[in-house]
Amino acid sequence: MGTAPSRDPKKPFLSDIQEIRRRARQHIEQGAVTANNTADLTTSIRVLNEALATEIVCVLRYKRHHYMANGIHAQSVAAEFLEHAHEEQGHADRIAERIIQLNGAPDFSPDGLLMRSHSEYVEGQTLTDMIREDLVAERIAIDSYTEMIRYFADKDPTSRRLMEEILANEEEHAEDMRTLIERLGAQSDQI
Repeated sequence: MGTAPSRDPKKPFLSDIQEIRRRARQHIEQGAVTANNTADLTTSIRVLNEALATEIVCVLRYKRHHYMANGIHAQSVAAEFLEHAHEEQGHADRIAERIIQLNGAPDFSPDGLLMRSHSEYVEGQTLTDMIREDLVAERIAIDSYTEMIRYFADKDPTSRRLMEEILANEEEHAEDMRTLIERLGAQSDQI
């Protein structure tokens, strides 16, 4: 059995650290955007602004559902809506920060918000309607964010990783909503 070649501790693992240092000094006004980010910045910023709008619409819908929830099961469901609203706001903040890192401008304008958002703002009349609408919105976000992750791939690993983290949270939200629907259905069967 052969032994692995030993690495010279004086030689960095990067082939040309001097070249990396030289490149880092070029275009410093671009901040975090380096030549390794090969994604089209205009498209990346547009896509991230769509995700930002999606998150804002979700915050608004969850907040409305929190305040409008009523009925025998409303207290625990309203608490879940509020928790999700806070998490969606956190997603929006992280996406806005990433847009800034890419030298873009986060679009918080209410004008056209629903046009930029992938999810819809559906109010729902009953508690079950509200939960269903939130589940639909989470499923839309899951599909949209999965597509965004494929777009970013290796062209923009930081945006990809951000969207992967948000996607995981959206999947948890969808499971929460599914569980709430099942729980409400089981409880109404017992009445």
